[in-house]
Amino acid sequence: MLLGVNIDHVATLRNARGTTYPSPIEAALLAETHGADLITLHLREDRRHIKDADVFAIKNAIKTRMNLEMAMTEEMLANAIKVLPADVCLVPEKREEITTEGGLDVLNQQDKVAHYVETLHHAGVRVSLFIAADVQQIQAAYDVGARVIELHTGTYADAPIHHQNQEWQRIRAAAEFAHKLGMTVNAGHGLTIQNVAPIAQIPQIVELNIGHSLIAQAVFLGLPEAIRQMKEAMYRARSLM
Repeated sequence: MLLGVNIDHVATLRNARGTTYPSPIEAALLAETHGADLITLHLREDRRHIKDADVFAIKNAIKTRMNLEMAMTEEMLANAIKVLPADVCLVPEKREEITTEGGLDVLNQQDKVAHYVETLHHAGVRVSLFIAADVQQIQAAYDVGARVIELHTGTYADAPIHHQNQEWQRIRAAAEFAHKLGMTVNAGHGLTIQNVAPIAQIPQIVELNIGHSLIAQAVFLGLPEAIRQMKEAMYRARSLM
């Protein structure tokens, strides 16, 4: 199982004081040196954390894959074509939200999603759709040409303990359905060292993208140790399958 380290909130900390530190580029390089299999970052329309210059600088600096999360806007599409990351993950975005609140509604905007998928594929960029664990949305993702999805695990992560297993079952069933279609299944959102194990035990999921909890742990442990502990938790869970 691969770990994508999202370094957005290093930029959040930098921007809080308007300084040049801490550096998202340094965070990306440190992460890949200490076990990150790819670097994930989200260039938001309001540039609340990652800036345009960060995207280009990180793309040029890292040796691992860049996974660029972006909203479906023509500005973001043009940026992605300029940067040409290995992966683009299309996500829903609202200006007023604190973090991404749910999955992309592919079902009700299939023509638009298909346009973005086709354009990015033509440019040589692999496209993932960040969607809820819903078989209709997964089928719609497949129908518009996407062959990679990232299942939204936020509902699972935020659920009360007595409801968490129900949410996990939904994610597992969704991963199985997507796998049968021949899709690559990733997952992420709200995952921590305390709740990652059940998700890591779903065999069809091949990649987890984790950011906020890793950066939060890094405040106390340092980023290398936070990554080491997360990967250990993931691998331990996989070994119990």
